Amino acid sequence: MKLILLDRDGVINHDSDAYIKSPQEWRPLAGSLEAIARLGKAGYRVVVASNQSGVGRGLFDLATLGAIHAKMHQAVAAAGGRLDAVFFCPHAADASCRCRKPAPGMLEEILRRFHVEADSVMMIGDALRDLQAADAVGIKPVLVLTGKGRKTMQAGGLPPQTLVRADLAAVAAELAP
Repeated sequence: MKLILLDRDGVINHDSDAYIKSPQEWRPLAGSLEAIARLGKAGYRVVVASNQSGVGRGLFDLATLGAIHAKMHQAVAAAGGRLDAVFFCPHAADASCRCRKPAPGMLEEILRRFHVEADSVMMIGDALRDLQAADAVGIKPVLVLTGKGRKTMQAGGLPPQTLVRADLAAVAAELAP
């Protein structure tokens, strides 16, 4: 099985320092929905792995998060694609949980549920924590320069095996020519 993991905010949709707190605030990045469709047509299972500390901070509830994800699923389907699963950490940054990236728990759970070896998987993210979580479990980290990606690259400290690509569409073009 070919599996690819995507962070949500800054990779699939526009990010916001004030959090994406409603379906109305969720807006896809140019080319991201088509990239997901392209990956799916090339045989990839596409899974979202996202920190959603806005839940733990009380900025929105799980029902609202579900509505945001429903909009995302519908938008991907309208572009001819499919998300196979959405995993998220609802905890605030100070919760010290194992599922909040850069901790590896969420990615370990995805690998377990999909019965796939880490070295065959890529994690596409725009933040250092995405890349660190991937690296911690042996998943290939890929930084995209959308969202926080440019700042992440400028700050440095990327895991040694990190690939850098312009956006999710560039990754899809490379993996599914």
